[in-house]
Amino acid sequence: MLAMALWPLKPDRLEEGASVSRRGAFLATLVAFFLAEIGDKTQIATVALAAGYANLGAVVIGTTAGMVLANAPVVFLGKAFADRLPMGAIHRAAAALFAVLGLVFLLRAFISD
Repeated sequence: MLAMALWPLKPDRLEEGASVSRRGAFLATLVAFFLAEIGDKTQIATVALAAGYANLGAVVIGTTAGMVLANAPVVFLGKAFADRLPMGAIHRAAAALFAVLGLVFLLRAFISD
């Protein structure tokens, strides 16, 4: 947590001459989303539904559609508000939150019964 507190304070920068492609952004998002979702309650629910229903295709399509419906508005709203939000303040607040959580975890580890 303490290392994560430092990460938001370092601004992201593109290297000189680097270009961003739509395909690269799509693949990065796809991989990050897949890794973040491994073993979460959505996947556990999908496995339970797949075990309970014979039509695996319908379960996969239904859970995928549900995830798209839940996440698409956030993606589009994030894009719409990205230029209006004070990113510096958001990065500092995230860093402070991670630092507080890291200190709480350390205190709990050293002061446990």
